[in-house]
Amino acid sequence: MKDEILQKLLSLADNPYKEFSAPLLPTIPRENIIGIRTPILRAYAKELKKKGGYESFLRELPHKYLEENHLHAFLIEALPYQEFAREIELFLPHIDNWATCDSLRPKNLKNNYDSYLLLIKRWISSNKPYTIRFGIGMLMSYYLDERFDESFLYDVSAIKSDHYYVNMMIAWYFATALAKQYDSTLPYLQNKVLSKWVHNKTIQKAVESYRITNEQKLFLKTLKIK
Repeated sequence: MKDEILQKLLSLADNPYKEFSAPLLPTIPRENIIGIRTPILRAYAKELKKKGGYESFLRELPHKYLEENHLHAFLIEALPYQEFAREIELFLPHIDNWATCDSLRPKNLKNNYDSYLLLIKRWISSNKPYTIRFGIGMLMSYYLDERFDESFLYDVSAIKSDHYYVNMMIAWYFATALAKQYDSTLPYLQNKVLSKWVHNKTIQKAVESYRITNEQKLFLKTLKIK
């Protein structure tokens, strides 16, 4: 099945799309990108789910191609919680790019938000950059509204990394937190808790957001670290 899946992926290659995508994914060697648009990959994942028998593909880690990683993500994201929790722990350490990381969002959060928080706390403490990024992304996507707790801001602010894609996600998280939980988030900028780069990138992204008021944007600009 693994060879069958790979041959199918190679048959879906779209070279112009590969040339478009490659510069956006600097951590992936160009020869490891097939060039398949996401809707086509998702359709193939849906086909495989109906067909079954793809478990051997999930066990073949690490994958070589970007699209194999994407397909892996699409195959496991709708699994029931217990199965997903097992599969994601096997898969996360092998994610090597922001696109796979950010496209993977579980579909089984209902009744499992507390259980996910335990996993997230472990993920953001990892030494694997894309595991950290995934954990922050989960907090940003699912825990900034009615499930928000101010302790999450502290947890993300405590992450120290030299990795660009981790720091970018921290900034994205805090910019989104400003849009959704402004009063709780603002002190992290006023007190300069974040690194200079993350601090300034947070302000940049917040100022670009339509969810931040013009008055708030003007004030945030005064907090930029020179």
